[in-house]
Amino acid sequence: MQVHELVGTVHEAAWLPWAVQYFFLIAISTTALLMTLPVLALGRQGSLPLARLALMVAVTTGITAPVALLADLHQPFRFWHFYAFPNLRSWMAWGAWFVPGYVALLLGFAWAVHRPQFHAMGQRDWRFAWLFRWLSLNGAGNGFAPLLGIGAGVLALIVLLYTGVEVFVVRSRPLWNTPFLPLQFLATGFVGALGVMLVLGRALHSGPAVETRLNRLLAMWLLLVAGLGAAWFIVSMSGLSPRHSEALASVAGFVVWQRIAIWGALTIAVTLLVALVWPHRSGWVTGLLAIHAAWMFRWVVFMGGQAVPKVGSGLYDALMPTGIDGLMGVIGTFGLWLFLLIAYTTFIPWDEATAPARPARLRPAPVPARPV
Repeated sequence: MQVHELVGTVHEAAWLPWAVQYFFLIAISTTALLMTLPVLALGRQGSLPLARLALMVAVTTGITAPVALLADLHQPFRFWHFYAFPNLRSWMAWGAWFVPGYVALLLGFAWAVHRPQFHAMGQRDWRFAWLFRWLSLNGAGNGFAPLLGIGAGVLALIVLLYTGVEVFVVRSRPLWNTPFLPLQFLATGFVGALGVMLVLGRALHSGPAVETRLNRLLAMWLLLVAGLGAAWFIVSMSGLSPRHSEALASVAGFVVWQRIAIWGALTIAVTLLVALVWPHRSGWVTGLLAIHAAWMFRWVVFMGGQAVPKVGSGLYDALMPTGIDGLMGVIGTFGLWLFLLIAYTTFIPWDEATAPARPARLRPAPVPARPV
């Protein structure tokens, strides 16, 4: 007779709730920025109030997200290792270059958009005239906005790709190792960004037209989220992909995961119904539900995914700790974002941002008639 004994070890979770906050906030920032570009960077016709809200959300969440990422390193000063000892085969190492570059171009784009307002305030606000003249560099043009906006938009797409692939490449967890995951990160990022914009639009009285437009966009992205979820389930049930079937089998027998699936479907259905039926008076409801759905999707992916053991049966505990690595960290990150939001709306004329002037098309000079 042979006895095979499995010995388990105690170790910390690889991803803490800080990671949930980072992936949540960076997705909101990048998708919100993409919604500003058609109007504030390319000068096309569109909803200027919606673009202003999107820029505010992109800047405030874009500054907060790297703070949560540094906290998730367990020892924040480790970040310099990515630069001192680069590993070009690691998506996480590449993210150490993508994220700072994105934040720098995002702030540069926001500065270029608001530069005319900074210059105007430097002329009329005698108390802080020197500060606004310095911020505007004694100029009133926003011609830098298209170039900086396009650069920030390219890096935003790269960051969205990197955050999805960074999790997708983990082959040891079938729930993560699926091409549907980066797409769901993108779609739920738009859902979260639109949710924040709906809540802020109601709080800042942006008007029913903006609210209706945001709810219609939210409904479109919710349909995409539902479609991606249904496609993942069909592929997993059909057996076309053994990897997806393995992922479904690892959680299908647990009641808690069945409840999570029902919760997700109901949240999407209720939010979609409210957004379509009452698009001009439901911003608080649809906004908060959308934020909840986007955050909980990342909690389920990261914390719930780590609760599924690689070897063995059952589930590990994936409860929210109350300390700085858990609930207090989440509250602190939200507090930092709220502080930045108050500062942004107080000191920056965000509601006066304008699109860059589009250059007039050159017409050929008329050919003078020949004398007869």
